[in-house]
Amino acid sequence: MPTSTSSGDPLSPRRPRASTEKTRPSLFWPLAAIIVPLMGLVFKIEIEGSEKLPREGAFVLAPNHVSEIDPLVVAIAVWRMGRAPRFMAKESLFRVPVLGWVLRRTGMVPVSRATSAAAARATLEASETLVRHGRGVIVYPEGSLTREPDLWPMRGKTGAVRLALAGGIPIIPMAQWGAQQVLPRYGKLKLWPLRRRVRVIVGDPVDVSAYAETANSQTALVAATDVVMADIAGLLSQLRGEPAPAARWNPADHGQKETGRLES
Repeated sequence: MPTSTSSGDPLSPRRPRASTEKTRPSLFWPLAAIIVPLMGLVFKIEIEGSEKLPREGAFVLAPNHVSEIDPLVVAIAVWRMGRAPRFMAKESLFRVPVLGWVLRRTGMVPVSRATSAAAARATLEASETLVRHGRGVIVYPEGSLTREPDLWPMRGKTGAVRLALAGGIPIIPMAQWGAQQVLPRYGKLKLWPLRRRVRVIVGDPVDVSAYAETANSQTALVAATDVVMADIAGLLSQLRGEPAPAARWNPADHGQKETGRLES
């Protein structure tokens, strides 16, 4: 039984209290005024566990990734849960005219494909910025669309955990299921029928405190990421009503090159 759902569900007459960052005038307002009603024609988003997303302060939200349209679903869900949706974005995009201005004005977080030392500094700076401004960021820990044949979460990259551990930021697992009906993985957009059901579930913060003292160890980061991915898979299992695979699917074991925004 859902503990909280999207607006319009009789089980949840009230939306979660909005955060200060959402109620403060920003570029998110006109964007939401356009995108939320438009996507409301395409998706019927139902949210469970919205109270588990912090109303104030920094957080790292880690969702699964089954469709190219997922970011819109997650962004709308986060907005409805009272927070401003911010994503990691490639640093090069911040140099594109107009787009770069929008990314900076909305507080998106740049990530670069740099050397290990430079990447570590950039992660620390990004984490400090999130804490200082009390912002959240959405990071797909898989780094790309899942290539697991049955759309279960695959092996995660360590970027989300690095970001969380660098600033002592809570990392929140999320799973969503249904967006792939509108845009199948690597497929064509299917807008009819309208208002397809998409279910979103938010989990309790993942306890990665045991890895805080060894956050510079790749072994520890991989282990912490495995814990996060297990929680995401568990949430998706609840939505799908079937058990998740015991082990995460690894592209490297199937002759596929791993790509993504946050490299492990």
